[in-house]
Amino acid sequence: MNSVIKGTSYILAHTPEMVLYNGTTQTTERTVNPDSEYLKELPKHLRSYEEAVAYYPNQVYIGNVTPEELAQIEMPWYDKPVEGAERFGPFGEIMPNDEFLLLIQISDEFDLVKLEADFVEKVRPALAENPVVTPAMLDRIKPGVELAEIDKFVTEEAAEPLYFGGELVGCVKRAHNIDLNLSAHVLHENLVTKASGVLSVLHALRSSDVKAEEIEYLIECSEAAVGDQNQRGGGNIAKSIAEIAGLQNATGSDTRGFCAAPAHALLEAAALVKSGVFKCVAVAGGGCTAKLGMNGKDHIKKGVPVLEDMIGGFCVIIGENDGVNPELITDYVGRHRVGTGSAPQAVISSLVTDPLEQAGLGILDVDRFSTEMQNPDITRPAGAGNVPEANYKMIAALAVMRGELERPQMKDFIAKHGVTGFAPTQGHIPSGVPYMGFARLGLMNGDFKRVMIVGKGSLFLGRLTNLFDGVSFLMEPNRGVKKEDDKAADTDEIRRLIAESMRDFAHSLMLKAEQEV
Repeated sequence: MNSVIKGTSYILAHTPEMVLYNGTTQTTERTVNPDSEYLKELPKHLRSYEEAVAYYPNQVYIGNVTPEELAQIEMPWYDKPVEGAERFGPFGEIMPNDEFLLLIQISDEFDLVKLEADFVEKVRPALAENPVVTPAMLDRIKPGVELAEIDKFVTEEAAEPLYFGGELVGCVKRAHNIDLNLSAHVLHENLVTKASGVLSVLHALRSSDVKAEEIEYLIECSEAAVGDQNQRGGGNIAKSIAEIAGLQNATGSDTRGFCAAPAHALLEAAALVKSGVFKCVAVAGGGCTAKLGMNGKDHIKKGVPVLEDMIGGFCVIIGENDGVNPELITDYVGRHRVGTGSAPQAVISSLVTDPLEQAGLGILDVDRFSTEMQNPDITRPAGAGNVPEANYKMIAALAVMRGELERPQMKDFIAKHGVTGFAPTQGHIPSGVPYMGFARLGLMNGDFKRVMIVGKGSLFLGRLTNLFDGVSFLMEPNRGVKKEDDKAADTDEIRRLIAESMRDFAHSLMLKAEQEV
């Protein structure tokens, strides 16, 4: 029987200072042109925490607003705050920067994170009020140190500074003097991924009926690479997340595939559960500091706030079929084969129409397609257009070519079967998976009969191949779990058919023998 989707979570952490000091666009600019006007202008375009919470796409991401409601709001969205916006939503939360820094310290196993003493004392009570933060996690908070000690690590020992409210409040120390993979910058990047992954897992447990001890395997699918110079990218972020999140019965591993990794990881999880290897598997992806402020230059040129100020994360829990939760269908999946090529039509065909043909379905049999959920409020000012809409236009064009749709109906198809983009540009995060929370609810309450999740990736970024990548799968309502007597009846029927076949075969042998005589 197919495995089911038992819970989902989506979290954000507002990290404006990390935009300045950890986003690749900014760190590169600081190296190449440290006195640039862009770096001087950038701080004026950073949002407050309250502005980030009230931002429509962020409220959609944590489940307080639906994508359908977002589609009714005229763009741009950054100047139309959500009234009464809340930090917590059905899927997760938007954590402020100070609490996230303390969560990073909690996630640190090697005493690499130093936070100022007064800062720790001030933030600890606020973090303690978070409903998903456990007492065991609070016990891991280390006493703070003097600011002079932090300043010395930053100025003399190449530590990565940590800021809050424009003030230095901590640092991440390097773990090796020479190994670049253990530099303070890389360790900071990996600790952020780990901490946001921990928060994602905790919220997935909160929003489901799954207990921490039930999860047997965790797959981490971000874009971070953990390891030293002898095994760069060796991992294992998954196991490190499970440790802090209290998944005492879990083991795990990392899956990497650029933006397509979450979809790959979910197929792996579904296969592990369906085969009986594990009963419950979680898939999690932490955030990416490198992508913070990635399009900042274009945003500032056009008078747009720096919207890429959020660290994102997600978690999906896959379990045995319970007769209730939506099924993740693995009988037919889309896959970008090596021989598919890179033409847009070929890519979409391999991921959308090929698996539907295997299932005997048409494009219109899918209620919603979730492709690359990039927020167009971010991508359009940068010249990248509306990425989800472009994908839906291609799918609609295929439907026209297949005779399932008339050309004048394409616009209506996009509105009916597409999903408005709302995900932060965190690399792997937007690709298909942000909609799974809404899809799960829609399938359970009867709004949808079928949803397709499409993950795509650009493997050429690693300079090893020019290939694209991608996999897709369907989510459908639960078909129901057979009762034991139904299983027994099936077994009896199979035995009867085998017995009849054996009798028929024996009879045919006897007839053949008589004919030969």
